[in-house]
Amino acid sequence: MIRVVIADDQAMVRTGFSMIIDSQPDMEVVGEAADGVAAVDLARRLRPDVVLLDIRMPRMDGLEALRLLAGKGVADPIKVVVVTTFDLDEYVHTALSTGACGFLLKDSGPALLVEAVRAAVSGDAMISPSITVRLLKHLSPPARAHDDAGLSPRELDVVKLIARGLTNAEIAEHLFIAVGTVKTHLGSVHMKLGARNRVEIAAWAWEHRLVD
Repeated sequence: MIRVVIADDQAMVRTGFSMIIDSQPDMEVVGEAADGVAAVDLARRLRPDVVLLDIRMPRMDGLEALRLLAGKGVADPIKVVVVTTFDLDEYVHTALSTGACGFLLKDSGPALLVEAVRAAVSGDAMISPSITVRLLKHLSPPARAHDDAGLSPRELDVVKLIARGLTNAEIAEHLFIAVGTVKTHLGSVHMKLGARNRVEIAAWAWEHRLVD
């Protein structure tokens, strides 16, 4: 079973998410928290597979909770999917660089929520094209000087498609290469960029204006 902790200060949101998660045959909600402090404590005690974390919560905001659970330097990070209402908020950009392995808008719908949990468990990150456009595009800082970080042309092609939210299979189909080849390119990209997940790769692509 995929064990999930939900952290949100709105009881109705927690209830809704719980119903969606518990309706899946291979998922279960093992805990709920109404603030950031409780979320960190609960996650550390229960060690769930995934934490669904709101950004704005009392006592400790979600970004600080994210840093404590999955930020750089955390010895045994927990997989966190940020779920927010702030589609044009710089907080989300901060979440991407702090270690979130996925992010959604609260109105994304049940299917996307479930998909995000599954992606996090499999070591991937859920970034739908619409969210990528609505968040990363607007949150990117001014364009940086051209820097390809030593990526090959084919690796840059893969990075651009990741920034648009494509899966490995979709990238393979788009570039007419095998899925295994995509994974090989991804491994090289992770190493060259020092990125821990697809979210950080997408953020890098948008920051460097590789995607229109």
